Amino acid sequence: MNRLEALGAAIREARLKQKLSQEKLAELASLHRNFVGLVERAATKLAIDSLFAISDALVVPASVLVARAEQLASSAISKEVER
Repeated sequence: MNRLEALGAAIREARLKQKLSQEKLAELASLHRNFVGLVERAATKLAIDSLFAISDALVVPASVLVARAEQLASSAISKEVER
């Protein structure tokens, strides 16, 4: 898992924890629902203003999302090294 994939996973994790659909998160963040899906799947890069919009909509600091992404990416790297 690379960092972009990990950030998408962290956003998805936070969204699901709050029981929000992609559509509702997109609405709260003033983004297109398809874009949220692309971000969560790491199919597109995420500009900092979009990250802030998502973090504001989730009421989770962007730094927390990035830190969680780093944890997920590090965990994936550790698992690869163990193989």
